[in-house]
Amino acid sequence: MAGGNSTFVTEFFLIAFTDHPEWGLPLFLVFLSFYLVTLLGNAGMILLIHRDRRLHTPMYFFLSHLSFVDICYSSVIVPQMLVVLLEHGAVISQVRCAVQFFLFTFCASIDCYLLAIMAYDRYVAVCQPLLYVTIMTEKERVGLVTGAYVAGFTSAFIRTVTAFTLTFCGSNEINFIFCDLPPLLKITCGESYTQEVVIVVFALFVMPACIVVIVVSYLFIIVAIMQIRSAGGRAKTFSTCASHLMAVALFFGTLIFMYLRDNSGQSSEGDRVVSVLYTVITPMLNPLIYSLRNKEVKEAAVKALKRSKLACRL
Repeated sequence: MAGGNSTFVTEFFLIAFTDHPEWGLPLFLVFLSFYLVTLLGNAGMILLIHRDRRLHTPMYFFLSHLSFVDICYSSVIVPQMLVVLLEHGAVISQVRCAVQFFLFTFCASIDCYLLAIMAYDRYVAVCQPLLYVTIMTEKERVGLVTGAYVAGFTSAFIRTVTAFTLTFCGSNEINFIFCDLPPLLKITCGESYTQEVVIVVFALFVMPACIVVIVVSYLFIIVAIMQIRSAGGRAKTFSTCASHLMAVALFFGTLIFMYLRDNSGQSSEGDRVVSVLYTVITPMLNPLIYSLRNKEVKEAAVKALKRSKLACRL
């Protein structure tokens, strides 16, 4: 445990949001409700895509995997955070901390890759519509998703092993909602330059690489949309990409703010608020964004509700 600067840390004490004990129960109830909405929304999206034949397209295939990963992503973080809020802090062993960090990094990496794949899918649909069916075959989309999972696992494994070869000493308190890299680096001791370089390199490989794919895809999409003569045609084409753009902006915006900035002089409270956005709010909003902004999903949801009401009457 943490007795002084020379004492090595073997377990951590998560104390996020415990500065104000009176906030514990209200925040617990709020985040619990968010978590339940996340589970119901994403599970509902997966079920809707599976049951409605009109949604058996590449875009919704990728969206179903995004919903599945968002369920896992949120489940890695929120239950632990609820314990911290309810008990005003929670002890977590270094092994459990490493497992949580790995699972979080794994899910976050897959989310990045899936959003990039979905941008590429929209590029093919808008810029090469006649070849869309031949390019986005079942074999192709399964290969893309499998590649996302494999790349996510590889990146998460290397980053986790590298991070937890560091030595932690001094205070074992982590003023954060889960075992993430920025708060862990604050309690390292000894030489950590090599490990930090490896961690940063892999972080830069995942996030900026995906952002480049998304930006390039949408540059081609914008050019294609501008060549459409009718305003109605341009609006209709852009509307097919609007929900994806909103999800991309929400997810990558918070990640960039958190990881690709100078952390010197930044408050822990600000970091905690941002971490809530990308671990709690984003997975909850994704199914809402895709359902409210998408005609096919809304029609499928209405059809499913009518079917369930008819079944209840019978």
